[in-house]
Amino acid sequence: MANSQVLFSFSDGVAELTLNRPEVHNAFDDNIIEALISHLEIAADLPDLRVLILRSAGKNFSAGADLAWMRRMADNSHSDNLQDAHRLARLMQLLNDFNRPTIALIQGVAYGGAVGLAACCDIVIASDASKFCLSEVRIGLIPAVISPYVIRAIGERQARRYFISAEPFSAQQAQDYGLVHEVVAEDQLQANADTMISKLLQNSPQGMHAAKQLIQAVSQQTIDDSLIADTANRIADIRVSPEGQEGLSAFLEKRPPAWIKE
Repeated sequence: MANSQVLFSFSDGVAELTLNRPEVHNAFDDNIIEALISHLEIAADLPDLRVLILRSAGKNFSAGADLAWMRRMADNSHSDNLQDAHRLARLMQLLNDFNRPTIALIQGVAYGGAVGLAACCDIVIASDASKFCLSEVRIGLIPAVISPYVIRAIGERQARRYFISAEPFSAQQAQDYGLVHEVVAEDQLQANADTMISKLLQNSPQGMHAAKQLIQAVSQQTIDDSLIADTANRIADIRVSPEGQEGLSAFLEKRPPAWIKE
């Protein structure tokens, strides 16, 4: 989908999705959502893709939902609003379940649905000056579609405060709550992203995908015979897979595995 408001690039195994509406603080609407969905679906099928970066142009990551879009949806029927919400839910699910590692780079503000985008990424690196806010209740709404991902990231206790208070919280607080992994100076965002990318490119693509699936399968599950059997099957499967065999052979032979490019 051609859309200058969402840019997509791909080089040397790394794809970048960039929100490109700096004039409105990268607020998103239904067109942006559809463009992001389209790019994620296409990216997921790129055989050489190793890492996906989500970022934005300008001084702010995203102010959340576009005001004109919200005004338009307020005039629509319940059925239209339900369909619209399902598309946002589709975006969050695609990003959360993406089959390669995802990194979000956050500068400036990340409000409303933008907090959901961050929560759906595997790794979040934020500027020390960035701010986060779940601001929906200020205008009589709730962070419904993003809530499963945000609550998993920050926990129920913090959600009970910030979902109802709509208070902004700092990058350092976001790190303390589990939403952000690294807080760095804004001019170091790219350098830290590059360092993380280089680390990820050392790892087995299949292994990282399987690790993401493992987390979803195990998280918050009762540790019982069924879960134990599932985890045993997972490690047995990957040990005998071609990439698992290559990784073990490379380790024993003290050489780089085939997925590491010179």
